[in-house]
Amino acid sequence: MMTTSMAAGRHVSAFLAFVFMFTIAVFSSAQAEVKIQDVVSSKGVRAWLVEDYSVPIVSIRFAFRGGSTQDPAGKEGLANLMTGLFDEGAGDLDSDAFQLRLDDAGAEMSFSAGSDAVYGSMRMLAEQQDEAFALLRMAIQAPRFDVAPMNRIRDQIISGIQAAALDPATKGEVAWREAIYGKHPYARPDEGTAETLATIVPDDIRQFHARIFARGNLAVGVVGAIDAETLKRRLDELFGALAAEPALTPVERAEPRFAQQIDVASNLPQTTLQLAWPGIERKDPLFFAAYLMNNILGGGAFSSRLFEEVREKRGLTYGISSALVNRDYATALAIGTSTRSDRAAETLAIIRSEVAKMAAEGPTEAELDFAKRYVIGAYAINNLDSSGAIARTLVELQLDGLGIDYIERRAQLIDAVTLEDVKAVAKRLLSSEPAVMVLGPAISQGAVQ
Repeated sequence: MMTTSMAAGRHVSAFLAFVFMFTIAVFSSAQAEVKIQDVVSSKGVRAWLVEDYSVPIVSIRFAFRGGSTQDPAGKEGLANLMTGLFDEGAGDLDSDAFQLRLDDAGAEMSFSAGSDAVYGSMRMLAEQQDEAFALLRMAIQAPRFDVAPMNRIRDQIISGIQAAALDPATKGEVAWREAIYGKHPYARPDEGTAETLATIVPDDIRQFHARIFARGNLAVGVVGAIDAETLKRRLDELFGALAAEPALTPVERAEPRFAQQIDVASNLPQTTLQLAWPGIERKDPLFFAAYLMNNILGGGAFSSRLFEEVREKRGLTYGISSALVNRDYATALAIGTSTRSDRAAETLAIIRSEVAKMAAEGPTEAELDFAKRYVIGAYAINNLDSSGAIARTLVELQLDGLGIDYIERRAQLIDAVTLEDVKAVAKRLLSSEPAVMVLGPAISQGAVQ
């Protein structure tokens, strides 16, 4: 619980004005500098490249479609375990030798698994790229998956799972996933469980790697001191020997279960509230209308309606936000916050009231104009503020199928959204009953409804 003052409000407003103008300036500069080249190697490996010689660094990021949703039943956590082993030995180098060579090359390499893709990245000095790319090639094409490192990494993951199980937030997350997604793979934890991890052997990981790592489900983004012809050669070195197509297990589209209440008992003084309504596909013609509506409702942080009503006017929380959640097999619009347990019913009622108002009336023209300027200006800071961020953005744009000219077109697409579009999509998404999770002392059904 907290209070605010008029003076603090003036400071926040001044700060927001500064940030807003700064994001506009940065975006204009970054947009002018980001020139994306479509590079295709002799073996058909495609990458998007942004050349930048301001610093002698090369950043590469890549993704293979098919993440933890591809974990076989009973071996959940396989994709996540695999990504912990790529720097634990490859080719003729065991774990110690590989990591020593990586340190000597001055390169940073990482892998991770999400629900819908396996990601990898490396950041290297341009003058040492021969050695760095050689190590990355071995990690991608010839990971060892030795027993000793596998057992060690698995033990670390299990320790993390066991520690997290003591956290009420983890209990809430598990309950939320299972209630929303039922038996869909999205209901399963990406890291698996102690029981499923115990069943995994090195051959399981090798088979998974062979199924997922292929050229046909690959997206690559590269930023830095490297030209297109050199990159073509590097792409063939890294990915040319992989299978042409992956062997992905078909995944059905999820049907999230809204219009339900999920109570997760906890004696903590803070109650966590989570709500979800139907979302919208990334390629839907009204996606940007929904994006702007969400920004006005709760996605715009300090400028949103929910922030104003729940935090600024009533001091019920330190933070509240909403977001469009877009996954390969499901979408949603989610709202989350925490508040003092004895004020949870009040907080929830205000959230529902603001959502209902948005669904019935939509935003004002002034709110829409501000949201347009903000989301256009903020893009550079959120997506183009470093070589790593740009490489990540290039990969995500490819995964979403948005086109190489998306960054150039984005402002025009946003400016084209009308107030009628936003009102229509608000009514479409927010008129139904949401899923509501209460993590904390129980709130009466009447308060939730």
